[in-house]
Amino acid sequence: MILPIAERIKILRTNASMTQTQLANRLGVTRSSVNAWEMGISIPTTDKIVEIAILFGTTTDYIFGLENRKMCDSSNINPDIRAILENLINYLNNLNHKNDN
Repeated sequence: MILPIAERIKILRTNASMTQTQLANRLGVTRSSVNAWEMGISIPTTDKIVEIAILFGTTTDYIFGLENRKMCDSSNINPDIRAILENLINYLNNLNHKNDN
């Protein structure tokens, strides 16, 4: 299922426990602009979509609904734990591909 830009922005914002006002302040826009984006009344400019992607550690493709992958920053995670997480992700991806066939 591909989520529209409006839903993606709202999901990213709420998952970060951020209010519309807080997001608006971070992006230098009004709260009503963020509300309009989340309601699908308008869409952010491309530069704001890039800022949103950077802010929430995801890609613009994710926000546009071109991919369902989210990104996370693992640079501060212990290398041993990072290796375990990468193995787990690979294992789950392989299970998913097997179930698709």
